[in-house]
Amino acid sequence: MNKFLLKALVLASVSFATVANAQFRTRNRMDRLEDFDQKKISWGFYLNGNMIDYKIVLDPRYGMYENHNLVSSKESTSFGAGLIAKFRLNDYLDVRVEPGLQFAQRQLTFNTQSNDIYSDGSLTNAPFIPIALTEKDRVREIKSTLVDIPVLLELHGERWYNSRPYVAAGVNYIVNLQSNSDSADDNLQQTFRSTTHNFAWSAEMGIQFYFNKFKLTPAIRGTFFMNNEMVSDNAATPPYWSAAVSTLQTRAIMFVLKFE
Repeated sequence: MNKFLLKALVLASVSFATVANAQFRTRNRMDRLEDFDQKKISWGFYLNGNMIDYKIVLDPRYGMYENHNLVSSKESTSFGAGLIAKFRLNDYLDVRVEPGLQFAQRQLTFNTQSNDIYSDGSLTNAPFIPIALTEKDRVREIKSTLVDIPVLLELHGERWYNSRPYVAAGVNYIVNLQSNSDSADDNLQQTFRSTTHNFAWSAEMGIQFYFNKFKLTPAIRGTFFMNNEMVSDNAATPPYWSAAVSTLQTRAIMFVLKFE
């Protein structure tokens, strides 16, 4: 999903919500789906667009040179979809499980040629023969297919006509199907490796709108990985890549449209 499509999705949803809200404020309008939120269990699905990036903590020896960061990340847009299972606790609290599939592509740039100065060896790396880094060596286009399973506790307010605000927070279990974590090759062979099994936390806020046949929820969610995703390069690989990064963690801002 490119930036234009993401902006169009946001603009369309905001416009739709504005018109819907104007309708809901009409005097004497009857509430819709009055018994919907009394169900113990309900179902739905969602579509989402993402702004996704890496949070990078650099190694002070191999990731920095004269106060310059040698590794950088470029954010990108992506998309996903999933299912919703809601379990009602009481009038104000629900538990939601929202398994989904997220597709992402990010770019990491390693401007680490200056690490040649450590070719004689150090406390953390054996001596190595310097190589001239090409564009293919420096830039990593990282494609990810993520199975995301968030469990969220939702706190919502009272219904106001046919709308209801809410906030939610919880934890995610995320499987990266394109992690390459078991690959014998590493960055020396242009193979970027990251962890397969990951954990994250999420926070979300939105407004639920009630129609005659369904409930529509536009929401904003932030998801932030808690574990280090970087898998170290092989011992014989020069310190141009994974050695330059102490911690690598995905972070994403998601615009979500839910249908229940």
